Amino acid sequence: MSVSAKTVISFGLVAIPVALYTATQSNDINFNQLHKDDGSRIKYKKVCAHCGNEVSASDIVKGYQYDKDHFVVVTDDELERIKTEKEKSIQILHFAQLNQISPIYYDKCYHVVPEAGGDKAFELLRKALMEEQKIAIGKTVMGSHETLMAIIPREDCMLISTMHYADEIKDIPKAYNRPEVSQQELTMARTLISSMDTPFDAEQYHDEYQVKLRELIETKIAGKDVVAAVAEDTNNVIDLMEALQASIAQAKPKAEKPKRTRKTTEGA
Repeated sequence: MSVSAKTVISFGLVAIPVALYTATQSNDINFNQLHKDDGSRIKYKKVCAHCGNEVSASDIVKGYQYDKDHFVVVTDDELERIKTEKEKSIQILHFAQLNQISPIYYDKCYHVVPEAGGDKAFELLRKALMEEQKIAIGKTVMGSHETLMAIIPREDCMLISTMHYADEIKDIPKAYNRPEVSQQELTMARTLISSMDTPFDAEQYHDEYQVKLRELIETKIAGKDVVAAVAEDTNNVIDLMEALQASIAQAKPKAEKPKRTRKTTEGA
């Protein structure tokens, strides 16, 4: 697993050298764009809008458009020069309760592990956060912007999740009517929730559609026809109470049949 970044976590006068590794990966099947007529792959070329010539990656620079057709070029060296040493490290701003933060603020997640010389301070921070049931909120410059992040302790390591700023969160696009809910309906809904309440185990969940997609691809490679999925029976229940009652009945585990006991006769 390659390192995404190496940095330092700083709080107070303590500095912890760490490495960040991406914590998730995509297992999606990717399709290529093909020419419908002959099945050849579609290619994209980067072309100069002025001269029309194809431009190689080495001849491309960053530019900011400050007026129509007017750009200022900014180099990677210049971007690095304006960073202070403080901005190159992760500065812990304060500590907070994990449940105080809405999931909408979380973005990309990283495993964070100590580098040489940082083991003791890293473990001290992790253990203290675990015992206090806290997370750390910090900031650092990543790319061309200052990134807000949460440092989250776990039993075996720590996670860093980048976060959105408040002005990056969109408002709810449309308010919905909030009709009155009867106590009976609420009780039924709570009963349904309780009947489906089980501990979360990530290993239980798999992308079943991706499995079917891979089967479709294998079928096509083998030159066979694709068979349509069998339609599932859907109960078009309109009445809310009826739907809740049916859902509760469906969620209940099937009662075990009583075991028959064989009678024994004396003297047999």
